[in-house]
Amino acid sequence: MRKIRVLVVDDSVVVRKIVTESLTVDPEIDVVGIAANGKIALAKIPQLNPDIITLDIEMPVMDGLQALVEIRKLYPALPVIMFSTLTEHGGVKTLEALSLGATDYVTKPANVGSVSIAMKRIRDELVPKIKTFCSEKAGLKLPLKAKPEPVAKAKPFLQKTFTPKVAPSTNTKIEIVAIGVSTGGPNALADLFPVFPKNFPVPIVIVQHMPPFFTKLLADRLSSKSNLVVVEGAAGQVLQPGQAWIAPGDFHMVLEKNGTNYKILTNQAPPENSCRPSVDVLFRSVAELFGPRVLSVILTGMGQDGLNGSEHIKDAGGRVIVQDENTSVVWGMPGFVAKAGLAEKVLPLNQIGREIIRIVTIGRS
Repeated sequence: MRKIRVLVVDDSVVVRKIVTESLTVDPEIDVVGIAANGKIALAKIPQLNPDIITLDIEMPVMDGLQALVEIRKLYPALPVIMFSTLTEHGGVKTLEALSLGATDYVTKPANVGSVSIAMKRIRDELVPKIKTFCSEKAGLKLPLKAKPEPVAKAKPFLQKTFTPKVAPSTNTKIEIVAIGVSTGGPNALADLFPVFPKNFPVPIVIVQHMPPFFTKLLADRLSSKSNLVVVEGAAGQVLQPGQAWIAPGDFHMVLEKNGTNYKILTNQAPPENSCRPSVDVLFRSVAELFGPRVLSVILTGMGQDGLNGSEHIKDAGGRVIVQDENTSVVWGMPGFVAKAGLAEKVLPLNQIGREIIRIVTIGRS
């Protein structure tokens, strides 16, 4: 077993020092090199042979986006985690980086009050991602919460049997689609949403694990590339067919019935599964209001957020499908749901849109 080899790329001496010290505290990680810009990083990659790169976005000479393009040409399988600022500008650049092939991102700690708090934030957010993307290569045993054993190859694929309290029916008319997604989600959603027609007959509600600023930018980007109107959820908005709402960063999103309408509520209750917004919170809400008329979808993501919510949806007679391992960036969230016996289908991403449309149009002329 060897340590995971990390190359830290950032133009700030202070940031390089904080990131390096935060990572090397972990006995399974070794920072093998640093670079002040993308050009230097590209020269060091063949010398250092890193397992993963943390890459700042704003740098002189060659910035992170330019460097990422070159890294993907030369090292298409090398994991790259972008290090971005928690600002609207940082969000725009981060989404662009993900579309260019970045594996994931973390946001730089801002206004945290001390170096020790900043280091803890980096360890809490960056270390699990580094281990998720590199543990297999380094020969480390990966925790179940990051990547469970694949089950989709087995026939039947489910290892457990889940007995819902309400028997599901394939003839029940679906009235809402709820989607939960995390790591790899922006690109997965960008592939999924263009499949939906303009006259999609039900509303779609989404939790994508992202901080403030980022969720609005993601909604705007999806809306520009989709037949549907996609917006960031806000308290008081009324659900409409053919539209989609993404939970706002740092807020849970739930639904409430108001006469014959359903409207969005947001809150800042404690995080669940270390997440706010949380998939579980949204899924429990839609299960309570819509019962067997819910179709839920779990896409690529780290951890197990969505497992508890999927249980509630199945107990209410609703339906659950998940993304398969081969097309997931991380098969954590969908893998947990599949292993628990909650998914009626485990599908590659390019089949999920058509399956959603098929299920939603059952019982409609």
